[in-house]
Amino acid sequence: MKKMKLVMVGNGMAGVRTLEELLKIAPDLYDITVFGAEPHPNYNRILLSPVLAGEQTLDEIVLNPLDWYADNGITLHLGKQVTQIDRLRRKVIAADGTEAEYDRLLIATGSSPFILPVPGKELDGVIAYRDIADTNAMIEAATKYRHAVVIGGGLLGLEAANGLMLRGMQVTVVHIAGWLMERQLDDQAGDLLRKSLEQRGLRFLLGAQTQALIARKDGREDGDDTPSRRVGAVQFKDGTEIPADLVVMAAGIRPNTALAESAGLHCKRGIVVSDTLQTVTDPRIYAVGECAAHRGIAYGLVAPLFEQGKVCATHLAEFGIGRYVGSQTSTKLKVTGIDLFSAGNFMGGEGTEEIVMSDPFAGVYKKLVIKDDRLIGACLYGDTVDGSWYFKLLRDGRKIADIRDKLMFGESNIGDVGHQGHNKAAAMADSDEVCGCNGVSKGKICKTIKDKGLFTLEEVRKHTKASASCGSCTGLVEQLIMFTAGGDYSAAPKKKAICACTDLSHQEVRDAIFKEHITSLDQLYKLLAWKTPNGCASCRPALNYYLISSWPKEAQDDPQSRFINERSHANIQKDGTYSVVPRMWGGETTADELRRIADAVDKYKIPTVKVTGGQRIDLLGVKKEDLVHVWKDIGMPSGHAYAKALRTVKTCVGSEWCRMGTQDSTRMGKDLERAMWRMYAPHKVKFAVSGCPRNCAEAGIKDVGIIGVDSGWEMYVAGNGGIKTEVAHFLTKLKTAEEVLEYTGAFMQLYRKEGWYLERTVHYVSRVGLDHVKAKILDDPEGRKQLWAELQFALDGEPDPWFEFDKAKVDLRQFEAV
Repeated sequence: MKKMKLVMVGNGMAGVRTLEELLKIAPDLYDITVFGAEPHPNYNRILLSPVLAGEQTLDEIVLNPLDWYADNGITLHLGKQVTQIDRLRRKVIAADGTEAEYDRLLIATGSSPFILPVPGKELDGVIAYRDIADTNAMIEAATKYRHAVVIGGGLLGLEAANGLMLRGMQVTVVHIAGWLMERQLDDQAGDLLRKSLEQRGLRFLLGAQTQALIARKDGREDGDDTPSRRVGAVQFKDGTEIPADLVVMAAGIRPNTALAESAGLHCKRGIVVSDTLQTVTDPRIYAVGECAAHRGIAYGLVAPLFEQGKVCATHLAEFGIGRYVGSQTSTKLKVTGIDLFSAGNFMGGEGTEEIVMSDPFAGVYKKLVIKDDRLIGACLYGDTVDGSWYFKLLRDGRKIADIRDKLMFGESNIGDVGHQGHNKAAAMADSDEVCGCNGVSKGKICKTIKDKGLFTLEEVRKHTKASASCGSCTGLVEQLIMFTAGGDYSAAPKKKAICACTDLSHQEVRDAIFKEHITSLDQLYKLLAWKTPNGCASCRPALNYYLISSWPKEAQDDPQSRFINERSHANIQKDGTYSVVPRMWGGETTADELRRIADAVDKYKIPTVKVTGGQRIDLLGVKKEDLVHVWKDIGMPSGHAYAKALRTVKTCVGSEWCRMGTQDSTRMGKDLERAMWRMYAPHKVKFAVSGCPRNCAEAGIKDVGIIGVDSGWEMYVAGNGGIKTEVAHFLTKLKTAEEVLEYTGAFMQLYRKEGWYLERTVHYVSRVGLDHVKAKILDDPEGRKQLWAELQFALDGEPDPWFEFDKAKVDLRQFEAV
């Protein structure tokens, strides 16, 4: 039988998913031709945000490589935009003249970003955020420019802003509504989200209306004599302006209907389709995805589009079954570390009831909306573990009278519909849906794992597509792998890569930096075959530390690879202000220093002054634009309270004042601090010196603790006073202050050289063993002296970032008032 001809216009996720479903049930029915306007095969548009953030590469988000099209006999035209549909002769025509005849036509042209109709929208540096080209343009801009403005505080806008910030830009999000993601969150959840993102370094202007985009005022660019055409500022309706080298429009999308309209197809909020996804104008033509309007709704989330594709495929296959009746949708933000979920009618209304739990201090907010004894909406922030369960209750329309009193506390507290124990996946029914985007049930995942012998997340994604779209079900899929694969899963390699950018572990990277004498990030990415060209937010800070600690005076510190606190040289607080903790040698201060601190508090209206646990004074609530002036006015060295560095050396008064003291702990503490105060390390480091065994300075729970005894000093290492208190290990007895300096410095340098980034000394010593430390510090005198000499060499000339701005590469532009 001669095959019919199917042409698809559009090569995105919704259209290709339709083809995948069609090929499963009718692989030999059609000769298939696909036109894609982009020069890429089908990729996961949802994961552009992690690509922008540096967490994934473009290659990693390709869903259907070119081989897939060839293997399925699909004729693929990439980089060709269809401009005409000839319904009379049943063929499509591309801009370059390429034609293809059809018996059935599938339109999957997606949507286009809405560009605000304001003056200056045509300037260079004003872009949308929709595809790979936009993502590449933003990545390139982040290497050249400083200030970015994202217009739109919805899902896409926040993901764009987060990615640009992680690329080192100073980002302001402009949003016309009163709170973020107002279509997906209520005002309380939106406020929690804003505060959390501000702590990461983003800035927000809410209720702001953009009036115009202004060209750069220098009138020139790149030495050219022609006037600059690059954007330089955003102007608002009230006349105020903020600097902008890059403006990203993320103010919504519009269905791409121009092609359909030119062909005479009925369009209203999209290409109007029936429950079979056929256009109401021409039954030979189907439409799926963001370009289609079903019962007056054009969906923009992936799960409904995949549901459409499955139904559409059954009708293209001429099975004549299946109806698409609309979708319930849920939302999740793809910003690492931010947990939010919303579904249904979470805003309430007439005849509804609300159950609310709010703990702003813990950053947790839950609201459930009930009507007619059924859950109709949910809004969760901070604790979203039960999101999928609430979504199932919402879709199923189950009456909740019998579980209402426990509903807010989650599935684990509901006996008849809940789960036993702590493994949610184990208690799920085989028919329960795990991956909403792709409609994959627990039973299908478990059967595939068993039948194909899978035991890694990537393998399960490849064979089932579960967790391959938005990623919100990843934890549940991993539970299923452990539950199903059992011993095979635990037998997976224990080596943990630094991040998804490489297969190398922390130790392998450290070893390579020494062996290959690598001194720059560019050199490292090239020699170690980094998968992501510029690394990601997880690996960049670690790599930067490994370079500068391995090759001091040679490797160049890259401030943009540091966290926001270390770039600003102050601790960002939950309200977006900063804290300043000046260094006080050994916890000792003077009246003059106290006066200067008091004067700065009054001058800059700093709301809170607090004594820290490390015997320092903390100025809380400093505005970012005041930081440089506060540092100057107090005139004290940086306390590095914001850094992976030596924080404090806590002391007691010791023999100088205390009648119990056996040694001068204050002097010893000041000497230690002055010797190592500019020392960066894998993690924060705290010392303490007590003048007698009564240990008033709590030296027994510090990274290095020194305790005075009659015969000299006792040295303890690898203590931790954090969430899980760890008592330090006794290392050795020392006689002189000079020995204390040498042994402490040697231990610190050993930790700096061998510790993994973000690994505290307690975990480092646990990993390598105390015997290893003793062998290096106690049993090898020459090696110990060499380590101490290496540390002194590394710290010699290390600048104070509060005052030596140029030498410390402090970008003062970040402190300019916006």
